Amino acid sequence: MTREYPPEVYGGAGVHVTELVAQLRHLCEVDVHCMGTPRPGVTVAQPDAALVGANPALATLSADLNMVNSASAATVVHSHTWYAGMAGHLAALLYGVPHVLTAHSLEPMRPWKAEQLGGGYRISSWVEKTAVEAADAVIAVSSGMRADVLRTYPALDPERVHVVRNGIDTEVWYPAEPDTDESVLAKLGVDPTRPVVAFVGRITRQKGVAHLVAAAHHFAPEVQLVLCAGAPDTPEIAEEVASAVQALSQARTGVFWVREMLPTPKIREILSAATTFVCPSVYEPLGIVNLEAMACATAVVASDVGGIPEVVVDQRTGLLVHYDPDDTASFERGLAEAVNSLVADPQRARRYGVDGRQRCIDEFSWAHIAEQTLQIYRKVLN
Repeated sequence: MTREYPPEVYGGAGVHVTELVAQLRHLCEVDVHCMGTPRPGVTVAQPDAALVGANPALATLSADLNMVNSASAATVVHSHTWYAGMAGHLAALLYGVPHVLTAHSLEPMRPWKAEQLGGGYRISSWVEKTAVEAADAVIAVSSGMRADVLRTYPALDPERVHVVRNGIDTEVWYPAEPDTDESVLAKLGVDPTRPVVAFVGRITRQKGVAHLVAAAHHFAPEVQLVLCAGAPDTPEIAEEVASAVQALSQARTGVFWVREMLPTPKIREILSAATTFVCPSVYEPLGIVNLEAMACATAVVASDVGGIPEVVVDQRTGLLVHYDPDDTASFERGLAEAVNSLVADPQRARRYGVDGRQRCIDEFSWAHIAEQTLQIYRKVLN
């Protein structure tokens, strides 16, 4: 049970579900119940038409009810994110089956969601609390996330909380040379003789885009910045980022902002060409995008929040920068210093990239993640 499923995938949770389903189908029967546009091969739950224009949280709950109604054949229900959490909870009650819930993030740790959902944020928080505390098993995508789950929901039995990390398909994400005919970098006007710093992510408080743009004022003059940043949470944050990028573009050359979602081959080209990828998130349970960059053999500069240190090994696959919400100026300076140190030492950056790709191959296989997930299904059934 999920909000996102191809072709409608917007973030890490959608990537996780997509890859997990593909591997689980080698091990057991899987029916996908998702939201969005009707499409073949899945059961799509849509919100009540009477709720058009209502708060998004209400529309989501109505889609959840439709999802529950079509899930009577399930032996185990597995929900992802608060969007499908209530569907999993109610299906477990209605059909007497176990509910496994994967927590990709926690609503109480994302207070900025109130900007997006208004009063619906209180509803999404209630949904998450209800579903998490009642679930037969909760999967956290990192050890840091598990600690957050237990701290946020102390009534939860720790025995029911498992760690199954996100993964990466290293046959999809790999070092790629620019396409001579369709190079996205060439179309943007990126200078191949100058170093590139890349960012890929949504425009949301969580992803720290504003901190990266502020840090970029202090990048070495030769550095170019390719921002693949779109899907803003609110018009207000969209305007904030647009103003900041405009000011940066006036202050230095080599700033390229890609607002639309690019297909994987084009993102792969950008990540592969980058001297370093920057992840300035202020909250990140794991961060699949860091794995994508590492799989492309690119060094990563990232904040030290959440599950990121479980992916990016400081001084081995990249550099971690401490994030303190009470001292964001130091964080921004730290990002710039880390980027500049790798730009000044391309051999070290390349070494971090090679080690990062090998780490992805050795420790983040989706096949292994599917096996771990299946073991949890078996546990709750027994």
